[in-house]
Amino acid sequence: MNSYLDKVLKATEENNVHEPEFLQAVKEVLTTVEPVVNSHNEEYKNIALLERMVEPERIISFRVPWVNDNGQVIVNRGYRVQFSSLIGPYKGGLRFHPSVNQSIMKFLAFEQIFKNALTGLPIGGAKGGSDFDPKGKSDNEIMKFCQSFMTELYRHIGQDVDVPAGDIGVGSREIGYLFGQYKRICNAYEGGVLTGKDVYYGGSLARKEATGYGLLFFTREMLAAHGQNLQGKIVTISGSGNVAIYACEKATVMGAKVVAMSDSNGCIYDENGIDLDLVKQIKEVQRGRLKEYLQKHPNAKYLENTNEDSPVWTIKTDIALPCATQNELTLNSAKKLVENGVLAIAEGANMPCTQEATDYLLKKGVLIGPAKAANAGGVATSAIEMSQNSMRFYYTFEEVESKLEQIMINIFKSCSSAADKYGCSGNYVAGANIAAFQKLAKSMRAQGIV
Repeated sequence: MNSYLDKVLKATEENNVHEPEFLQAVKEVLTTVEPVVNSHNEEYKNIALLERMVEPERIISFRVPWVNDNGQVIVNRGYRVQFSSLIGPYKGGLRFHPSVNQSIMKFLAFEQIFKNALTGLPIGGAKGGSDFDPKGKSDNEIMKFCQSFMTELYRHIGQDVDVPAGDIGVGSREIGYLFGQYKRICNAYEGGVLTGKDVYYGGSLARKEATGYGLLFFTREMLAAHGQNLQGKIVTISGSGNVAIYACEKATVMGAKVVAMSDSNGCIYDENGIDLDLVKQIKEVQRGRLKEYLQKHPNAKYLENTNEDSPVWTIKTDIALPCATQNELTLNSAKKLVENGVLAIAEGANMPCTQEATDYLLKKGVLIGPAKAANAGGVATSAIEMSQNSMRFYYTFEEVESKLEQIMINIFKSCSSAADKYGCSGNYVAGANIAAFQKLAKSMRAQGIV
């Protein structure tokens, strides 16, 4: 490895020894952008470009006290990692999940910088959230938590400063409570301060569908570049939240057959094709578990999770779409997918493949649509929502989807072009990192030592 890169990577490991997810994300980027660094080695070294790129501009951590329905005071921890404002205001989601810690927030924010750069839109990178778990909580408890969370967060955000959105555990309900509290505290209707809002008070049509739809637009382009298409392909999807549901919807429209989806307890396998209307009813309305799918489709199979390797990856498939969470697709799962003849994997979640799994899949010639490119449709549409808020204007669903599709086509072209230029054609993991890194490096050089 380039000596400068090696030095920065080792220093990052020493300074963040207890943050494995963050280190994984940094290592993936630094090892793939080596050809670019080699071309500008002394210049980058003299201005400490890499050292600044891997260090967040700001990390905010705070307590979130709230009172549950039994009158008990609960204290959670909140975070906002404002990683980079190089190309625009900080932009990235909020995650409410028990697994949230500083390492996960930093890795997500670091990934967000590159993802947002790939969209071609003027947005920086950030991520935030809390170890609060919305599951099993009443609407009243969720409202109280969100109001307490925003009572601290409001002082760090703004439509020209930092624009949060949703993520795992944060949907339109949570965004609504957060926005209401922000508006109450600031005494102003600042519509662009949060995205993912409901349409009737400033949200964008097609935002709910955007990440899943964008994932399939990218997958279509990736397959087409290798003489393939989605027509008649078998697809398996992990997860059953927003991304997974609308990836399933768009894959079906494009002629594929989705046969499996999962949640944290297990997966359903329906060889006749997933009944998406039923999944939407279970997950979006009833907030239930996927196992309930069998009540209407008793011939479908339900496979329980027994270890870290999700059973959804044991099902024979042409295209796998991991849309649940980080590091969900392990080396063992990757081997099983290859054994079953998988053609392509497109990442709907953030960093869903372990590094070992990614390396193995690339070695075996499996096409990979990396998360920072393939799942950028959500944040791209959030930026479109911000522009609509600024204009006091709404685009139609068709207009938003058309803009989203073109953005995803452009992202694929950027990844493909960068991979071709630096001698790794077909490796879209490297291509995405290189294309985004070049834009960020130019911005960093232009703005001086800040």
